[in-house]
Amino acid sequence: MADNVTHRYISSFFLVGIPGLQAFHCWIGIPVFLLFALGLLGNSTIIITIKLEPSLHHLHQPMFYFLAMLALTDLCMGLSTMYMVLGVLWGIIREISLDSCIAQSYFIHGLSFMESSVLLAMAFDHYIAICNSLRYSSILTSDKTMKIGVAILCRSSLLIPPVIIGLKFLNYCHPHILSHSFCLHQDLIRMACSDIRFNSIYGLALVISNLLLDAVLILISYIMILHAVLAIASQEERIKSLQTCVSHICAVSVFYIPIIGLTMVHRFGKHLSPLVHVLMGNIYTLFPPLMNPIIYSIKTQQIRRRVQRLFYLKRM
Repeated sequence: MADNVTHRYISSFFLVGIPGLQAFHCWIGIPVFLLFALGLLGNSTIIITIKLEPSLHHLHQPMFYFLAMLALTDLCMGLSTMYMVLGVLWGIIREISLDSCIAQSYFIHGLSFMESSVLLAMAFDHYIAICNSLRYSSILTSDKTMKIGVAILCRSSLLIPPVIIGLKFLNYCHPHILSHSFCLHQDLIRMACSDIRFNSIYGLALVISNLLLDAVLILISYIMILHAVLAIASQEERIKSLQTCVSHICAVSVFYIPIIGLTMVHRFGKHLSPLVHVLMGNIYTLFPPLMNPIIYSIKTQQIRRRVQRLFYLKRM
């Protein structure tokens, strides 16, 4: 009975921002806003660059479709968290309703799974381009590329609802203060006082079947790529082949290192300062959307040239 009463009244959660640094929130919000803005600008520029260059056939290889999907995913991730983080830092938002929190949790986790799936598709693209270069255009046709994109979208959006909807029916009786400036599934079940076995088991299964499986398949693809590259007689050709993978390897590192760090902090870092939890959470949502456009603009010659041309034409 007590749990039901508690659940009836706890229908919102408080957002404290950065523990111990509340007096500096206004100032911290300025660089955070700039980082968010750079991420949004960078990802928007990549999408626009690929979209507005129909005459440039080489920009419409499968790799660039996947890159556009990656940029769109990062763009949505920034938009889904930016308003909350900045609202807390600038004192505009103090609490969030349970329904809004659940919705935000769905988007954050769904977009994370989508980014992992896109990175796996890009690894497959690199594998075909290097190991089956003569059959590349016949294997990755436009139709197959579109089907891969639809499969990524379905996988990322349809597997999560059971565990997210389950949050609506939990009783929340622990102190309802979020350890981040946005809502994560791990945070919400930590505050529940009812049975969370389904959320815990299903959530773990999702991580294993999505993030862990994708990471293993990406690793396998690069082992096969390395094996194929080492079989090339010319050292110059070896280096050239490996250089085409550098940007993707950086993007994989930028995505998986923060998400592994956040998972470790949530599961094994209960004794750590709340500041560590907040820092890892912000890195998890802010770092990939910020870094991926920089990585691909620097390491991908076609994108770099078209971005330079786009901004040159704007100045003219």
